[in-house]
Amino acid sequence: MTSDNPRDGSAGDQPEDRSAAAAHAATDLAPHAGDDAAHDTAARIDLEILGGPRRYTLDDLVEGTGLSHELIEDYWRWLGLPVQAATERWFTDSDMESLREIARLAATQRLDEPALRTLVRSMGHTTERLALWQVEAFVENAARERGLDDVSARLSVLETMPHLAGVLAHQLEHAWRRQLAAVTGRYLTEFAGARSGDHDEHKLPLRRAVGFADIVSFTKRTAGLGSEELSEFVQLFETRARDVVTEAGGRVVKTVGDAVLFIADDVQHGAEVALGLSTANPDGPEIPVRVGFVWGRVLSRFGDVFGPSVNLAARLTDAAQPGEVLVDPATAALLGTSSRYALTEQPEAELQGLGSMRPVRLQRAYSGV
Repeated sequence: MTSDNPRDGSAGDQPEDRSAAAAHAATDLAPHAGDDAAHDTAARIDLEILGGPRRYTLDDLVEGTGLSHELIEDYWRWLGLPVQAATERWFTDSDMESLREIARLAATQRLDEPALRTLVRSMGHTTERLALWQVEAFVENAARERGLDDVSARLSVLETMPHLAGVLAHQLEHAWRRQLAAVTGRYLTEFAGARSGDHDEHKLPLRRAVGFADIVSFTKRTAGLGSEELSEFVQLFETRARDVVTEAGGRVVKTVGDAVLFIADDVQHGAEVALGLSTANPDGPEIPVRVGFVWGRVLSRFGDVFGPSVNLAARLTDAAQPGEVLVDPATAALLGTSSRYALTEQPEAELQGLGSMRPVRLQRAYSGV
């Protein structure tokens, strides 16, 4: 996928390129700015973050990559970015190269459209949230450390982001490589001895401990909080939860408002995560949590997990009391072989959508110390 287009990569910055960049950047970063200085600032920030001017139209990308209008528009939508009119100079040298690169990947790996769509959406979804998360972290820091109001803090951060982009991009690649190494390492350990015919196609592929930790009465506890207090409360819960899950050998799949979904590779690590979450209350405001977890098969897709065991864990969480961990009888039977845990059968409960069950309360066994 090469091109003789003279505007590819090596083309110099033309005055019209910079004018187009200024206009588009002003729309992106300062849509309500009413003076030339604000537009110039927006254009400069946009140029520095993107690493070059918006010099190409959609038609230019088609010519330069050999890809169809439809596929390029799909790629842009999969990233979660707005699709521009064919005549708008919106795209950079990096956009051109990224399209060529993903096209080469699709060809060499024989990726069909669903696989390609999933790959691109995973990047778009993750980086959209990451960029917002990081900017907000800098805004909060500027407000605290410099005593700025919210608007002033945001304007201050906009000025500094171009200087931070390189470091953040490098840190992102480093973290991604470490996470990819961790995933491949787990898969090698889990599947190294398996044969291609071992899997039952009627069963979900992965055995995992899966559970939820839910803040008790979240709405009531946060009803009177201002934006800063609410942010601190949510961050405290998520930070505690992630620390506990990681230290106990599990992984956070996602946070959903007032709840955390976690997984672990074996039932005992799942139990340690669940018990750790139910009792995690270091110095600071008390955040009562209830937990449900089960051992079962799951399907891993889109960075999430699915399956009956996920639904069961959620319903057990709903049935748990503050500070309590509930498991299903099958998971309790697996944990019952260990002297580390105390398991107490609970009264029969109606679990929404799943019917009745006698949950089992999980606690640490009394050590006598």
